[in-house]
Amino acid sequence: MKKQAFDEMQKFRSLKMIFDDFRESIGRARCEELAKSSSFYQKVYSEIEEVGWEPLRRLGGDLTFFSFHISDKKGRAHMLEIQLNRDYPKTPPSVSADVPYMFTLEWSTSSRLKDVMHQFQKHLDNLQEFWSVLDDIDKSLCVVDAKQPSRSSPVRRIHAGNDCILIVHINFDDPKSLPECRFIGPVPSAMHMNNLHMLWRRNSKKWSKEKSFPENLECILGTELPRPQGLQDEDDQQQVDCGICYAQFLPTDVELGARSGTPTDYTCENTSCNKSFHSLCLTDWLRSITTTRQSFDVLFGNCPYCSDPVAVKISNVNKID
Repeated sequence: MKKQAFDEMQKFRSLKMIFDDFRESIGRARCEELAKSSSFYQKVYSEIEEVGWEPLRRLGGDLTFFSFHISDKKGRAHMLEIQLNRDYPKTPPSVSADVPYMFTLEWSTSSRLKDVMHQFQKHLDNLQEFWSVLDDIDKSLCVVDAKQPSRSSPVRRIHAGNDCILIVHINFDDPKSLPECRFIGPVPSAMHMNNLHMLWRRNSKKWSKEKSFPENLECILGTELPRPQGLQDEDDQQQVDCGICYAQFLPTDVELGARSGTPTDYTCENTSCNKSFHSLCLTDWLRSITTTRQSFDVLFGNCPYCSDPVAVKISNVNKID
């Protein structure tokens, strides 16, 4: 079974490369066609060529909007969206991304898109420690609404037991420092909240940048905090929830045949996403998206969470053993 799964994954990766090449050729052909019509399109085309077609994910029909996939030093995936005015480069481009704050773009009429990419990459480098702290929180503690924690928000709402929520605000300039915090909860947990608040005020000086964020919290509060509900044995892959239906197993249904009640069987290859899905759920979701393409018995589209390319073999979903 493991060898079969490995072989299938190798086929998917090969098909994914074919899909990426196809998408790249379509975008390039469109740009080449427009580049012949005006100096604006010609300039944009040459600058995309300079950046490279591989990271290009979306391309507006008039070449005034596009997004690039960029990985930071830890392999986290980021989407940089760029909007151009018609008088570009006289007017600097507008940029947006999943970051807590945007960098100040240094721009002149001689600047190019590669300069935007370079400045954004430096901005990502400056935020590595901030995101490492957030990752530590999201993986080790029970975070409210943590299905897809935002990298742009410095706030995390953490379960502190007895229906009490600890809201922490991470300083992105000094993420390992003592965070701002407050406790909230219903009236029955007021005494527990007051105790935690007193412990926080009394022990805040114990905060150490040498310790991890969860270790610091438990040291100050003098208690072990709840762990994520999905945090179990890493080898128990059957206990991973589907990122679409939010269930561990497909429903028990005669129409599903051998797949009835089966666990998640597809995982996004993006290491910073790593979301798991039922192939059946992912196939249904991809079919509902107009940008999804089909080649033979394989659907090509984008991950619902990180937008990285995914490929699902339809026969694997519909086949009844």
